[in-house]
Amino acid sequence: MAYIGSLDQGTSSTRFMIFDGEGKVVGQHQLEHRQILPQAGWVEHDAAEIWDRTKEVIAGALKQADILGSDLAAIGITNQRETTVAWDVTTGHPLHNAIVWQDTRTAEYLSTFEAVTASTITYKSGLPVAPYFSGSKMRWLIENSKPVSDAIAKGNARFGTVDSWLLWNLSGGTQGGVHFTDVTNASRTLLMNLETLQWDEELLGFFGIPRSVLPEIKSSSEIYGSTDPHGPFGSSVPIAGILGDQHAAMVGQVCFERGESKTTYGTGNFALLNTGTEIVRSKNGLLSTLCYKFGDQPAMYALEGSVAVTGSAIQWLRDQLGIISSAAETEVLASSVTDTAGVYFVPAFSGLFAPYWRSDARGVIVGLTRAATKAHLARAALEAICYQTRDVMDAMVADSGVPMTEMRVDGGITANSLCMQMQADIMGIDITRPLITETTALGAAYAAGLAVGFWKNTDELKKQWKQSRRWNPTTTAENRNKGYAEWKKAIERTLNWA
Repeated sequence: MAYIGSLDQGTSSTRFMIFDGEGKVVGQHQLEHRQILPQAGWVEHDAAEIWDRTKEVIAGALKQADILGSDLAAIGITNQRETTVAWDVTTGHPLHNAIVWQDTRTAEYLSTFEAVTASTITYKSGLPVAPYFSGSKMRWLIENSKPVSDAIAKGNARFGTVDSWLLWNLSGGTQGGVHFTDVTNASRTLLMNLETLQWDEELLGFFGIPRSVLPEIKSSSEIYGSTDPHGPFGSSVPIAGILGDQHAAMVGQVCFERGESKTTYGTGNFALLNTGTEIVRSKNGLLSTLCYKFGDQPAMYALEGSVAVTGSAIQWLRDQLGIISSAAETEVLASSVTDTAGVYFVPAFSGLFAPYWRSDARGVIVGLTRAATKAHLARAALEAICYQTRDVMDAMVADSGVPMTEMRVDGGITANSLCMQMQADIMGIDITRPLITETTALGAAYAAGLAVGFWKNTDELKKQWKQSRRWNPTTTAENRNKGYAEWKKAIERTLNWA
């Protein structure tokens, strides 16, 4: 069995990738799913549709690689973390649309929490009290969906992040599927204690979540079960790795040492810094979270900064404004002008995440004149990605006391060379991209492979990391600081809208 499979379930699409022993891709297939927007601030997915897409992409990747499911030594799962699914264990059907991490419907409910409650939640979970995380989404489902409350009363309800939903289905579903999650996903719910790595009774009490509906918390790298032989693999394959997408990217970027960091550019932007076995509690608006836990080894922790809207700002230019027809066009359009002509775009569509945590913020475009064109707006959208990343990395340096000399990057936008050059210029450090940029899927494959002995240890994985491109800063510190000061002015304009 010469291959490892990786199921990468993201915010906008699902894909299955197959890697060989050197971490090279030998087959892959990817499909988008619908974004369901019932009203302003609400974002949902159809979990049944995601499961259908999962079966399709597995079949497509196996066909492209020209192998059978039985040729896989194991599979790993990585997923869009905080997005919350509730399903009925007897029927196998979702009880409500999944509530996506971007959804802000619970902001008003969370604003009623007393300061002492909020500080207890933050201390125990490492997270600010925000609608981003799963706890309040679960609470909303219990209070507002009769199928959910009825299923809980009958003992048939199961809750989980998307990894749990997929694991349950892959391992047999109604015919004996297992109900587990890993520490990285559990650490995104507001319900797990960072120190004990278990569901915390006090936190569950704050949100009114019954312990019985939640999955058992496991490490990120162990055998949780095997795929149903009658399912999409056609054979029994060990399911041996689970990591939330950003933690998976840390593993894929082989950031195994304290002080190593990466930034993933996807629908949103996520920067993590490995803090080793120490929980570093942020004073600058970052999250304290799990990095990963491999089997019986000690848990490794991280600081994280999350930006809600980066790649999805480019989708907005394409789908809502219609000024581009594909994401790749952004680079050509933005390159046609030398600057933004003073235009700044802050895409705070669902508030601002780290380091601001302002759910009252809304998107703004400022500095417009008659001279501004769609090219200037496209360039401002790319700059917004880079400025938001700098906001987070500056906070990370302040919290950790470790100066940053370079940043490892991965994800879709890293194919945009102009954007990566802007990132180097705005931050004043080198930006480096690995040969295999799909580090999220690779990280889940690594976790699964380590669990079954496909790879011996992390030292073997480190040797596989190779650089494909490096960008060095080309601007002066004066220009960099001037642009950043203007960005901060634009941020001020977003506040107190909602």
